[in-house]
Amino acid sequence: MGGRVAIGGGAAIIIMLVVALLGGDPGAVLDSFQNANRGSEAPYVETAQEKELSDFVSVVLADTETVWTDVFTELGEEYSEPTLVLYSDSVESACGIAGSATGPFYCPADSNLYIDLSFFSELRERFRAPGDFAMAYVVAHEVGHHVQTLLGVTEQLQTLRPQLSEAEYNEYSVRFELQADYLAGVWANHAQGRGLLEEGDLEEALKAANAVGDDRIQRESQGYVVPDSFTHGTSEQRMRWFQKGFDSGNLDNWDTFGATEL
Repeated sequence: MGGRVAIGGGAAIIIMLVVALLGGDPGAVLDSFQNANRGSEAPYVETAQEKELSDFVSVVLADTETVWTDVFTELGEEYSEPTLVLYSDSVESACGIAGSATGPFYCPADSNLYIDLSFFSELRERFRAPGDFAMAYVVAHEVGHHVQTLLGVTEQLQTLRPQLSEAEYNEYSVRFELQADYLAGVWANHAQGRGLLEEGDLEEALKAANAVGDDRIQRESQGYVVPDSFTHGTSEQRMRWFQKGFDSGNLDNWDTFGATEL
């Protein structure tokens, strides 16, 4: 299992495994964890569904590490692994406090990937994008942000932010997010090359990318779309850039910032 994993669950439980960040054994901490917030003496026990999901996410993370280690080696760079934090309800990161409504996110300030496992139920039910590879796409997209951070893209965008209007920054944000979709596609290409994809997996990922497009989300939530407020890209753009990464399998065409057409 790759990465250092913090596992959490329950209505008001957040497990932040500091030991994992220090290179210790997360399993040992989980075994001894006490539900201090409720004053309970009983250790927290993962549900079967949480265990299945956390194991799945960990397997996907481990595979992304294999792929990006190889890609970075080819670039003459060293890939450092992100830390996965699974939480419930809310979590405090170096990027601030986030709730479940935030959805999965990557924080470049601490190199942590934060995922509330309940999001995968929302992906299946609200966004109507079921399937293991739909979930894998979400993880790979967030890992894509880690790759962007390691390659300096995130820092460049953050440097530009104070110089841009909100509308201008949103356009850069769209390009940033579409690049992460491209990187998720690169990972999927390598996974396919090792025979890890099953029939229908690619379609599940594309369906998930379609489901989380800004235009679709705005149309379903408020009945109309405001393109200037897009921060992640349209459904069509997200699917297309994921497909481009999948078709390429490398970073040759990953420059969304230089693309004349998104």
